[in-house]
Amino acid sequence: MAKTNPPALMNELSEKFSPSNDIIFKPLQMEGNTVYIFYLKSVIDGAKLQGMIIKPFFEMKSNVNFKSYIESLPDLNGMKSGDELLVEITKGNILIAIEDEFYLIDLKLVNSSDVQQTLMEPTVYGPQLALSEDLDTNLNIIRQRYHEPTLKFEMHQLKDKAHQPVAIIYDEKTVKQSVLKKIKENLNDIDVTLIQSAGDLQLHLNGSKITLFPTLILTERPDRISYNLAAGKVVIMINGSPHALIAPVVFFDFMLSMEDNYHTFWITTFTLVLRYIGLIICLILPAMYVAVTSYTPDVLRTELALTVAGSRLGVPYPSFIEVIFMLIFMEFLTEASIRLPKAISATATTVGGLILGTAATEAALTSNIMIIIVSAVAITSFVIPISEMSFSIRICRYLLIIYTTLFGTLGLILGSLGLVMFLANKRSFGEPYLKMYWRGEKAEVKGQTKE
Repeated sequence: MAKTNPPALMNELSEKFSPSNDIIFKPLQMEGNTVYIFYLKSVIDGAKLQGMIIKPFFEMKSNVNFKSYIESLPDLNGMKSGDELLVEITKGNILIAIEDEFYLIDLKLVNSSDVQQTLMEPTVYGPQLALSEDLDTNLNIIRQRYHEPTLKFEMHQLKDKAHQPVAIIYDEKTVKQSVLKKIKENLNDIDVTLIQSAGDLQLHLNGSKITLFPTLILTERPDRISYNLAAGKVVIMINGSPHALIAPVVFFDFMLSMEDNYHTFWITTFTLVLRYIGLIICLILPAMYVAVTSYTPDVLRTELALTVAGSRLGVPYPSFIEVIFMLIFMEFLTEASIRLPKAISATATTVGGLILGTAATEAALTSNIMIIIVSAVAITSFVIPISEMSFSIRICRYLLIIYTTLFGTLGLILGSLGLVMFLANKRSFGEPYLKMYWRGEKAEVKGQTKE
């Protein structure tokens, strides 16, 4: 709160917002009592304004009673000055002047508070509702699922032009303080023009925009958030985005689906093994095809080697060009399935894939074996539960093909070892990327250890 001439301050604010036509600056008067209000009509909830401010004013007998009423409101915010005051008004705060005292009341109009269905990480047995685009709604969802009194919400504000609030969420009992400190430092160091979503924020928190493997998980599932909070991790949310960021992470976190928590041990183990087999097939199979057909066909059984060689009769170029050609067209189909309207995407990509495969084999542009390999790679690409890791593996697949083309089977082996060494030296907010468990979460969740 500050003391100054109310009309003078609000006239100054009107000039700064001018020529916007949603500026409202008017007095409320009754029996000698006068109160000034200033707000932007486009971001204010009119029903709240009428019920919380205008109606109570005309029911109060004096400014003293109205001032006591305003000071008791739960949506009362601390008074700001200068540019901070302008930002708060654009966020949906109303400025009220009672005599020489000023108050900021949060009356913002929220049109994005509906909780959405899970789209990126669907499950059969798990919760079907995800998050919303309103930060307050998301914080409420987490509170409803995680009832520990040690759960903490810290609010930060980015330095971009959107000035969106960012919430850092953690369990004070299990969080690692060095990781929490590192995340706060990275948030404070972000200096960009505009950030509109959690995915955009993730690019700047990764440490480098050209990094291949993500160091945070982008999720839409409240149950995944709750499990990771219990494991001592930090969750980051930004207003206006229906996703949350989880940090730090290890490679194996990207291979876990929330469905694993709702099945028995053997079913979960079986599906995990399938995912890792799919990961290996997606990453290595195309490069292995190049290595076997072009450099070391003798590693195959004679019958299989003859079958592979027979299928490539008439193909006018080396196997690595064949592999690159088919994989690129598979990427085109995948991208088309994402960008096309849902009503036609499945039909268009399925028919396109069938026609492409049939025509390519009949025209001797590729072998039948290659069609099988590309189909297997396409299927296994979507076995990885987290899409960011799926994209990273798809890029690494091409790197291994290049190494194999240049150096043969030895290149495939060295490229695979180099990838493992790269991951072993990678860090996520100071934590090893290939760490099997996150600092002994099971013991910490049970309260057996605490830092």
